[in-house]
Amino acid sequence: MNSLLNALVIPARLTHPVHIRPLQLDAASQQRVAAGEVTVLAGHDWHAYLTNESGRIFHNVRAEVLLREAGLDVASTIHGSVTFLGHAEPWEEADAPRHLIRLAEQLFDMPLAA
Repeated sequence: MNSLLNALVIPARLTHPVHIRPLQLDAASQQRVAAGEVTVLAGHDWHAYLTNESGRIFHNVRAEVLLREAGLDVASTIHGSVTFLGHAEPWEEADAPRHLIRLAEQLFDMPLAA
């Protein structure tokens, strides 16, 4: 699959804004997930990608809040940037769900989509 999707990105550093970003998913991206370089957390109609890079030392408080408010019980501390996408057909990606974007807008008091 080689498509361009709209992802909701929650950077770890508070000085970097939460934003929507076009994301190209390709075979290399999927291999990083399969190799364990990226962890996937799943909700009802969305999933979040967490990068497991050793250099990622920043605690991502905003992602933890969004994950909890979206209904996921997060037991550990989240580090690094988190990228949210939606589910389409089984094993297919979709744009980040609109309800998740609206929740992020409310929680972080910032407009994300036009």
